[in-house]
Amino acid sequence: MAAEPDAGFGLYVHWPFCRSKCPYCDFNSRPAGAIDQPRWAAALLAELDYFADRTPGRRPTSLFFGGGTPSLLDPEIVSAIVTRVRARWDCAPDWEVSLESNPDSADAGRFQAYRDGGVTRLSLGLQALDDTALRWLGRPHDVAEGRAALELARTVFPRLSFDLIHSRPGQSLAAWRDELALALTFAPDHLSLYQLTIEDGTVFGARGVEPPDDDTGRALLDLTRAMTAAVGLPAYEVSNHARPGAECRHNLTYWRGGDWVGIGPGAHGRLGVAAIAQNRDPDTWLAAVETIGHGTETEETLSPESLAAERVMMGLRLAAGIDIGALAAGCGLAVEQVIDRRGLARLIEAGLVESDGDRLRATPDGWPLLDSVLAMLLV
Repeated sequence: MAAEPDAGFGLYVHWPFCRSKCPYCDFNSRPAGAIDQPRWAAALLAELDYFADRTPGRRPTSLFFGGGTPSLLDPEIVSAIVTRVRARWDCAPDWEVSLESNPDSADAGRFQAYRDGGVTRLSLGLQALDDTALRWLGRPHDVAEGRAALELARTVFPRLSFDLIHSRPGQSLAAWRDELALALTFAPDHLSLYQLTIEDGTVFGARGVEPPDDDTGRALLDLTRAMTAAVGLPAYEVSNHARPGAECRHNLTYWRGGDWVGIGPGAHGRLGVAAIAQNRDPDTWLAAVETIGHGTETEETLSPESLAAERVMMGLRLAAGIDIGALAAGCGLAVEQVIDRRGLARLIEAGLVESDGDRLRATPDGWPLLDSVLAMLLV
């Protein structure tokens, strides 16, 4: 199935363990107890081999270690996975190898070992530059520790990104302006700036925590985009900002409709029309891999309509938008089988979507309302 140009082919490795579970997090993660890391390394490598056998001839453009907190993985294991990927696939010469890290696991020797093992890009979970906010978010580090980790990472990795969460309850425009201004003084080339969402199944969800009202949330988003654009870090995706050329190549594969392999508990993948999900429970996943070589729980063949809807949903997150003609054709459909022309016209009139020939983009007004936009746009 054709996708947007240069979508790439990615590999994702999920490490489901953290030192503690943050109250806002709905990812497949859990506090780490005693972990037999060599046993886990063998299982991750076995599942990687399983998918390598299924994808001969593919050229990886990215490898992403996510979690959980993958910086709790022994550096030797990260290196072994990178080495196995390079042995099993013909990787692109400029491929991107990203690893997520938290400040409380930052260590000069550990960072250097990851770099020596092939990691080219670090994503650091700062989440806030305010000690009170960090405590409320359940983060195990303070601002000083976060800044020290950031400075250390800058000396080791050629590419660096860090995350912040805004739209916290009670957060004012002035407070976020000061916090973001401080973040921008660190001269990052990539920032992930997420609006706090309260998900079912999280501690915050159970507590009934509510983010700011829609007007305040929108004002915080507008301020975020204005400040980042002013220093050359425009939003290239709903929550991600980068200098030209510093965009996260791995995530672009998702948003552009490319294929990727997901390895580890709860990891998802896309191979053509196949949507693949690994078992979420770490113990069940581990036992399955040791028995049959992989921990796949479900593999669904997506209909052309479902595949097209997914690609529209992901592609409209990008500032560049989507080429709807190419997207529909790549799914074996006509544009009219994907896009409701009357709905599109209403969205354009409302200023939520703009059209340039076959290229559709969500506007700054449309980005915060993507769920509603998609409901009107898709057939």
